[in-house]
Amino acid sequence: MERLSRYIEIFLIATRLGFTSFGGPVAHLAYFQEEYVQRRKWLSDQMYADLIALCQFLPGPASSQVGISIGMLRGGLIGGILAWIGFTLPSVVILAIFAWYVIQMDLGDAVWIGALKVVAVAVVFHAVLNMGKKLAPDLPRIALLVASAMTLLLFPFAVTQLIVIALAAIIGALYFKEIVNTDDRRAAFKFSKKISVFALSLFVGLLALLPVLNHYFNHIYIELFDIFYRIGSIVFGGGHVVLPLLERELVPSGLISEDLFLAGYGAAQAIPGPLFTFSSYLGTVIHGIPGMLIATIAIFLPSFLLIIGVLPFWQQLRKMKYVGAALLGVNAAVVGILVAAFYHPIFTSGIMTELDFAVALLGFSLLQFWKRPAWLVVIIVVVVYMLLSLFI
Repeated sequence: MERLSRYIEIFLIATRLGFTSFGGPVAHLAYFQEEYVQRRKWLSDQMYADLIALCQFLPGPASSQVGISIGMLRGGLIGGILAWIGFTLPSVVILAIFAWYVIQMDLGDAVWIGALKVVAVAVVFHAVLNMGKKLAPDLPRIALLVASAMTLLLFPFAVTQLIVIALAAIIGALYFKEIVNTDDRRAAFKFSKKISVFALSLFVGLLALLPVLNHYFNHIYIELFDIFYRIGSIVFGGGHVVLPLLERELVPSGLISEDLFLAGYGAAQAIPGPLFTFSSYLGTVIHGIPGMLIATIAIFLPSFLLIIGVLPFWQQLRKMKYVGAALLGVNAAVVGILVAAFYHPIFTSGIMTELDFAVALLGFSLLQFWKRPAWLVVIIVVVVYMLLSLFI
């Protein structure tokens, strides 16, 4: 009975956070700190800092991974699953309903769809600028950022992104060791190493097997699971970085139009919860409710497997300067990937007229200088764009 009440508590608290956590991953971490550390004392500040460090090291949505990890610490694997469901469910439902509405009403050419594409321009440019300041603060990392962006712009292929990330990790490990800040904090996580090895084996096995299954069986369910699982496995830097990877997998293959893709991305900025639930919108547009379930589970599954797999080894890994240095290189390259994605498809598809650019400038200014939350900026930009389009 005590275990059941604990599970219910984990789910209800995570669901409330899922409804109220606006502002992106950094804001999510602040909400978690207030709720789980300060208010409920489920873990100490030290343990919470350890969790953040671990989830920044892993690919995937950092804030969701922190929430999953806290759920696991509180209630084991079931607690982690319940924490994930609670935190992601509100945005999944909202985006799935939005996708259904767009499909049913055939709103691909509506004025407010154009407004949402303009929102995407403002939000991604804001993300690029701020991530660049944090992740490429010196000339060597700026050089890596620029080289990554140039490579992706000149060779805009999915495999190029993987090569860029791999090379950035090697360069970082070789040249950034002196600026890595390692510490000796003790990890506070306990998982059976057998379970961890199984999770890591499953992670690697799916990553290798799914493309083969997709090639031989050519089924929409396998194709969707392969695409979203693979992207969830390689994305460093959070939700905004998932945009170029998903766009280059889904749009050229004809699974979704570029207009609907960018409209959904703009709508995702206006809701609470993790940006990775953008996958729920895409899955719904592509193949209804089954597509939504497959896309959502597939893109988050790597996070579960990696957290379970890495926890017992984290204390040893974090002390290795080469690991931290490689991550510095990867982070700089991630910003370069964002720069390339900002030009195409976001800017080239979102900015077609002087009105588009003017309203995008308004959205960026509200984010950058007036520090308004993304959901509010989405509403303001859409309203202003629709009003101006009546007169211009």
